[in-house]
Amino acid sequence: MHRVAIVTGSARGIGKAIALRLAEDGYLICINDIPSAKDEINAVVDGINAANAQNEPTSTSRPRSIGIAANVTSSSAVEAMVHETVEKLGPLTLMVANAGVAQIKRLLDVTEADIDEVFSVNFKGVFNCYTHAARQMIRQGEPQAAAGVGVYKILGAASIVGFRAFEVMGIYSASKWAVRGLTQATAMELAPHKITVNAYAPGIVGTAMWDKIDEELGRMEDRAQGETRKLYSARAALGRTGEPEDVAGLVAGFLASNDSDFVTGQTMLVDGGIVFT
Repeated sequence: MHRVAIVTGSARGIGKAIALRLAEDGYLICINDIPSAKDEINAVVDGINAANAQNEPTSTSRPRSIGIAANVTSSSAVEAMVHETVEKLGPLTLMVANAGVAQIKRLLDVTEADIDEVFSVNFKGVFNCYTHAARQMIRQGEPQAAAGVGVYKILGAASIVGFRAFEVMGIYSASKWAVRGLTQATAMELAPHKITVNAYAPGIVGTAMWDKIDEELGRMEDRAQGETRKLYSARAALGRTGEPEDVAGLVAGFLASNDSDFVTGQTMLVDGGIVFT
């Protein structure tokens, strides 16, 4: 049996790196992102399918990858995405709730709309993915019989700021602390169903999100473009900016693998040694 995964926010950046690594490891993948990223979604799907076409049996009725444009802030959209993925790819074995947004703002300038925007994606979006994936996995029944795996797996995107808050990123930090709490509670509730729930916490990573953070912090603190990311990266024991593939190594290489079957309720840092717990 093929393992089947949904990776949200996977048209670019960390999500894309995770999806590509999972595809290399044999997963059938649903690439998800917001509707405005439909072209990027299609490009990732086409790349995965083309790379694997020569190894795929000609008689197969299932593609290697599909793309679904959906906003994770909508519970009904996430539910529909889960159902379509199972219909087209097979029993769901892995959900990676990766989609997220950053916000750079001093707390005294934060509005109610700012809070709603960040928590709607970073917390509610993760909650929607966790719960709808879990309902589907429970319906499928015993994971070994249904999908040939020892346990089902649900993963969520936290952040280094979910362990140590960064100034002018207070609401973003709070949303990622919330993901850690949700992950622990969900892990406890779903354990009887043979579902593990973990999160991953990237540090400073070379993505479009960190380009935005760098630009905003640079403007606020009068630094040139790129200087803020260099400054923050220099705090890492390993002395460099992370790459999306570094995060994919933890997520796809370990947390999505059989080696993590006895790990649940954890949020694992992948930051090059900035925060030590």
